Amino acid sequence: MKKENIIKIGKNLKQIRKSNGYTQERLAEVIECSPRYISDIEQDRSKPSYEVLIKICNIFNISLDDLFAKYLDGRKSEIDFSFIGFDKLNNNDKMTIAYLIEYFNRENLA
Repeated sequence: MKKENIIKIGKNLKQIRKSNGYTQERLAEVIECSPRYISDIEQDRSKPSYEVLIKICNIFNISLDDLFAKYLDGRKSEIDFSFIGFDKLNNNDKMTIAYLIEYFNRENLA
């Protein structure tokens, strides 16, 4: 897989934020910035500072590798869903997600 030249973490951050039940407003409040800044990061219009990245990682109990995995050599490109709220779902929702992953993996192999 060819690496992208421009690093974009917005989509990844949005997925992590939502899976942990945070709104943009709540995340902004916790990391002491504006909701507009969070929106700009998620839309890849702005790049977060190191301080903001560290706060986000600490809030969601993830590593920087989880945010930047697809840009790092030798790193997994998928997020460990136990870190982004999967473990908080009920069993029916977990089974649905597992089924969807299995389905899409089959489609990609075909």
